Amino acid sequence: MPALIHYARIWLAQIRYSTVREMMFKTNFLLWIIVDLAWFGLHLSFIQFLYLQVNTVAGWGKWDMVLLVSTNMLVQQIFQTFLMINLTKLPELIRNGKLDYFLAQPAPAQFLVSTRNFEPGSVVDLLAALIVCVVALAHLDKPFSGTGLLAFPILVAFGVLIHYALLLMLMSLAFWMTRAQGFINAYYNVFQIARLPREAFSGVTRILFTWTVPLLLIANVPARTLLYGLNASDVVGMGLATALLLLLSTIVFQAGLRRYGSASS
Repeated sequence: MPALIHYARIWLAQIRYSTVREMMFKTNFLLWIIVDLAWFGLHLSFIQFLYLQVNTVAGWGKWDMVLLVSTNMLVQQIFQTFLMINLTKLPELIRNGKLDYFLAQPAPAQFLVSTRNFEPGSVVDLLAALIVCVVALAHLDKPFSGTGLLAFPILVAFGVLIHYALLLMLMSLAFWMTRAQGFINAYYNVFQIARLPREAFSGVTRILFTWTVPLLLIANVPARTLLYGLNASDVVGMGLATALLLLLSTIVFQAGLRRYGSASS
């Protein structure tokens, strides 16, 4: 417990520092909020247009789909606010040797590398996604189970950790490669799969993106839990997938650290 409190204090100190630094560039701060909100609005506009042509998509109605997309946005913005901004800088830290600074600190390097920066602008987008989730639930006008509502934030946290583990593994390839930064663009494109209904996939692709690269669990399981209540197989499967990916990503990162030779070598 004392160790957890110590790490929490370090993280809060880094959040304060990042917030102060971002507030020094208010125009950039506001522009990124506008860009992210516009992107989210574009997704919602597409759903509106799509459901003018059809009644359901893979069994999902209009407001079901809005809930799915806004849940995915919620997960994505939490990830971007606290973790993604740090992981995308890992290849550069390895290349220029600045990773040495984190290795010299009295805390695990993975923790420091993952949490050193904070993106305060994404908090606004996070709240917008949460508001749209509530609006979608209100339009669905159906009773929701208390257990489903309680499980929702836990499942959202699982989704954030799945994103974290997958991107950490990709960025850790920089220990072996000189241009791992290119994987960021690939990840941006691939993780858009998370906002699609799992029922829209079948066969090998459904298995691949559910259990091998579990992007279809990230938003689908939390949204379905709100809509239909707890599904034991989905919840347990998502929990196991999260734990296994976190373990695997830590193994890959630690293996990379053992290969890292520092800036002086």
